[in-house]
Amino acid sequence: MGAMPLDFWTSSLLLASAAFAAGVLNAIAGGGSFLTLPALVFVGIPPIMANATSALAVSPGYLGSTLGFRDELRALPMPRLKREMLIASAGGVAGALLLLVTPAKVFSVIVPWLLLFATVLFAFGPTLARRAMAASKTGQGLDRWREPGLVLTCIYGGYFNGGLGILLMALYAATGESRIHTANALKNLNSLVLSWLSVAAFVVAGAIAWREGVLMMVAATAGGFMGARWAKKLPVQWVRIGVIVTGLVMTAVFFARLG
Repeated sequence: MGAMPLDFWTSSLLLASAAFAAGVLNAIAGGGSFLTLPALVFVGIPPIMANATSALAVSPGYLGSTLGFRDELRALPMPRLKREMLIASAGGVAGALLLLVTPAKVFSVIVPWLLLFATVLFAFGPTLARRAMAASKTGQGLDRWREPGLVLTCIYGGYFNGGLGILLMALYAATGESRIHTANALKNLNSLVLSWLSVAAFVVAGAIAWREGVLMMVAATAGGFMGARWAKKLPVQWVRIGVIVTGLVMTAVFFARLG
């Protein structure tokens, strides 16, 4: 699991707090991995194991999100759902395996760049989605690239989860899906499938820090439940700004660690 520089109770409190906050963020605006991954690294979990454990911690939230869009999913052709779920499964496992064969020192160098990419993606996600939707409405949707794009996006999601939802929403908009709720339903379904399959690969490979991971799963689930209740009360723009600031701070901290 890695040696923890903090005592058990301090570490547990930090991890539970980060996971709870991540669950709240994911329920309202996304960006929970900006908290879970750094918290795990901070308490002494090696970066690759921290990334795998972070994926485990936030995975339960995808089930609730998917169930919330079950009517939209039922309206879609079953062959399409099966095809996309198969792609998400293969991509999630491929991304997880790619992570597992990445040398620890290389991943430590990659992490701040991934955090920076995810933060920028989160910041400009709404603009990206609007432009993709506009291109789709003007007949420039690249529908033939939907499945190849889904493969690459799911591989990224299996490797590093940050910004996955934004990438999927932009992909569906750019490839002709003009129904926002349908795009959201597909995004949640494919995130659920690839997340659980990538976590399964991490479990088989022994890359999960179980004590920390189970604690964070429980806390993130509680945070997601509360976040769903608070979503209508908190200004989303304020939450988005908080996520962006958190992402930038964590990116700076990880770049500083390289020095």
